[in-house]
Amino acid sequence: MARISIVGTGYVGLVAAACFADLGNRVVCVDIDADKIAALRSGRVPIWEPGLQELVARNTAAERLFFTTDYRDGLAGSQFIFLCVDTPSLDDGRPDMRRVEAAVTSIAASVTHPVVLVNKSTVPVGTGEWVEERLASGKLAGSQVSVASCPEFLREGSAVQDFMHPDRIVIGCPLPDVARRVADLHKPLAAPLVFTDLRTAELIKFASNGYLATRISFVNHIARLCEATGVDVQEVARGMALDSRIGDGFLSPGLGFGGSCFPKDLRALRYLGHSYGIDTALPDAVLSINRAARAWVPEQVRALLGERVHGAEIGLLGLAFKPGTDDLREAPAMDIARELQRAGCTVRAYDPAALHKASALLPDLVPARNAWELAEGADVLVICTEWNEFRHLDMKRIASIMRRRILLDGRGVCDPAAMRKLGFVFRGIGRGQAWEREAGRRA
Repeated sequence: MARISIVGTGYVGLVAAACFADLGNRVVCVDIDADKIAALRSGRVPIWEPGLQELVARNTAAERLFFTTDYRDGLAGSQFIFLCVDTPSLDDGRPDMRRVEAAVTSIAASVTHPVVLVNKSTVPVGTGEWVEERLASGKLAGSQVSVASCPEFLREGSAVQDFMHPDRIVIGCPLPDVARRVADLHKPLAAPLVFTDLRTAELIKFASNGYLATRISFVNHIARLCEATGVDVQEVARGMALDSRIGDGFLSPGLGFGGSCFPKDLRALRYLGHSYGIDTALPDAVLSINRAARAWVPEQVRALLGERVHGAEIGLLGLAFKPGTDDLREAPAMDIARELQRAGCTVRAYDPAALHKASALLPDLVPARNAWELAEGADVLVICTEWNEFRHLDMKRIASIMRRRILLDGRGVCDPAAMRKLGFVFRGIGRGQAWEREAGRRA
């Protein structure tokens, strides 16, 4: 059993803490947010993530998982300290390092014994070396701290599964014996290990997320070409995916990516390129296409309703940036709701997890308790998040209670022919609308 301290109880920190505790380790979470720590001590998990509530409760009851606001108590006797604090984007794309710097300062002032400091925060290349210099600046009263980087690759909605069954574990550390200790801590996960230096580990995180975001923007670009040429993008994606060099991951067109990682990490990659005088046309284009993807819904609403846009009732199915989470950070649905409200629409919404948070951010949003309440009297229904329950709705019933049967599928959930058979005016991203309009004119 290892003794582990986790600094930061945000998404990454809390998932890592609960999972490490479930593997039999003694884990103490340290966070300066007293309200969050009080909630966690009382059994309330502030993050909506499948399986996490149960994991925290089980390991707290088993006295393997603890929470504190006191750095000195929380780090006492630890063999490993995992740094898991947020690094949101600044206006120029740089990660905001103030929380990292504050946490490192507190660690330096609190630790008096040899320990391995493992960074899981998404940080600029070179941060590990900066941490080493900071900790060696004489504020540790002679203690020995070794620094390693172990970036996280958790997907919201499947974070517990991703932690327990990772594709790989990247360990950046200049000291082979320390790297091996970090590897041994992850040994129960039985994942391939990538040993490298600090800078490489830090860049692997940005490169991975940047590439996945690029695939999403690429297929969204192809989707717009499909709309213009009368081709179904899902058939194109299926044909692409069968190529062993490509595969089927991240080839689902939609309203674009959101959340706390892809947009932020792309902006950080762009800033890094600017810093070294490297052309940033690729991340620029990926971000530009992603912004344009969420404009598809207002464009369709205006095209289909014309002057009737003002006062129209629009229902949004889903608000979270992806299913399985209540995270609204950079969620396409939130931008869509704001744009439709600016156009004079009444916007209603239903989401299984994120509705309460969304109502606090958009006071004029009209909440619905379920899909039926959302659809009743609506002019347009928009699928913004591909929650599983939306794949199995009784669409015949939905059609019967709408005022105008206009259905916009922003996530490839519905079969176009089946929806039109039910009487919907249907539009789906990349589903060949231009060809259908031309065919109608010819007929």
